[in-house]
Amino acid sequence: MIPSRRQFIRTGLGGSLLLTFAGWLNAAGARPLTTAEREMLGAVSNAMLDGALPAAGEPRRRLVALTVDGIASEVAGLAPATQREVGELFGLLVVAPARMLLAGVGKPWREASVADVGEFLESWRTSRLGLLQGAYAALHDLTFGAWYARPDTWEAIGYPGPPKGYF
Repeated sequence: MIPSRRQFIRTGLGGSLLLTFAGWLNAAGARPLTTAEREMLGAVSNAMLDGALPAAGEPRRRLVALTVDGIASEVAGLAPATQREVGELFGLLVVAPARMLLAGVGKPWREASVADVGEFLESWRTSRLGLLQGAYAALHDLTFGAWYARPDTWEAIGYPGPPKGYF
């Protein structure tokens, strides 16, 4: 079905408002993650790292929190323009209407299941839209970068650590 001109205009205006709101939320540049962003990144990390994390409980929550802390450190080390872009992505994903529309996740991030978040991530990974694929890649790289930046995760992939004596 082809959208009517009125639907097209409404969708365009709605998208513009969401982008404006996301930009406004992140106008300050480098800053600590908000509680909503931490919850979103926790849900994303929980889904992306599902096979590597303990099955449930406090050990899993602790490792997800460490990963989110690592993501915050990574973002703080990015160039200011990249920080703004990542901040806009985070800003969109934490706003309920955008979360539902763009990610298809109806529940708040703290209540979303691993399966729901996994479906959203897979839909972005395989999307026909390069913008969504790029957003998935950013979430993926930030999550796995934070995970594997910690020495306690290296053994699982057989990485012995950096060469000794060169630094």
